[in-house]
Amino acid sequence: MKPSIPAFVLAAALLFFAPAGALAQDAPVALGVGSEFRLFLNKAFATVIVGDPLVVDVHTDDDQSVLIEPLKAGVTNLVFIDAHGMVTANVRVSVCGGPSSGACVTHSSL
Repeated sequence: MKPSIPAFVLAAALLFFAPAGALAQDAPVALGVGSEFRLFLNKAFATVIVGDPLVVDVHTDDDQSVLIEPLKAGVTNLVFIDAHGMVTANVRVSVCGGPSSGACVTHSSL
């Protein structure tokens, strides 16, 4: 299934114009390639948008958690949208080259 241009434009707008309240509540996540991580959210979501799908893949099992699979080193963000189309969370994810051993550093302007 090919993504449509309007869907891409909406996703890009949500990534760059997420409300400040969603950014302020979320701490950055630091991972290493090869180390999966389950992220739990305080609010239910209907959709998750991955800023750079070449950096991480996301698997959803329920409406309040995702399994993040780091694919390559880089930085991206995950935007979580509820059933009403509102952004509920915007999480910054940093991926280091190897499995995370606490050496991966994230920089945040929060």
